[in-house]
Amino acid sequence: MSNEINWPEAIQPLLKKYKGSKHPLEFKSVYELMVMVVLSAQVSDKLINSLAPKLFKAYPTMQSLSHATAEDLLPYVSKIRNFANKTSWLLDMAKQIKNDKNIPNTMEGLTALPGIGRKSANVIMREMKVPREGIIIDLHTLRVANRIGISEDSNPIAMEKKMMKMIPQKDWEVGMALSFLGREVCRPTNPNHEVCVMKNVCEFCKQTY
Repeated sequence: MSNEINWPEAIQPLLKKYKGSKHPLEFKSVYELMVMVVLSAQVSDKLINSLAPKLFKAYPTMQSLSHATAEDLLPYVSKIRNFANKTSWLLDMAKQIKNDKNIPNTMEGLTALPGIGRKSANVIMREMKVPREGIIIDLHTLRVANRIGISEDSNPIAMEKKMMKMIPQKDWEVGMALSFLGREVCRPTNPNHEVCVMKNVCEFCKQTY
């Protein structure tokens, strides 16, 4: 299916719909975003948004976080899945970076940090508005891309590599746009085909709508 469709052209309505949309994590700085991205793995953005303000009131900068201990962070992160590992990653990251001004803005620099993989790095770089080095592939993107037919990969890295070859770099926002579509329209159950901007090229829609 993906070979029969001009995907760079087909995704334009999607890119137009979500152009400039802010990430669902409610952050006020790149430092806050980095911390929230690490904490949000396999956890809802809603939970992280509810817990983060108290954490950032206590530790408003990378420098302040670098002086914290796991015991210090426990009251702020104990409700978060896998909080022990995430706390360790955050503290190691803070000790490496030391100051907000030292936060890397490249894929290589970000993925060298504890708890930051390609997806997280792509999210951070998107919000830093630096040149794209990849495409955000989160659980929503993965589901929607498979449903539409743009990719049949179940592995996020494989999907990203395939889409980077298929889509021009100027349109690498497609990953986040697909994520927004998955959150708002193409839900895991009861997707709203009628309002979907991709329904004309979507395999799933043709089979079920």
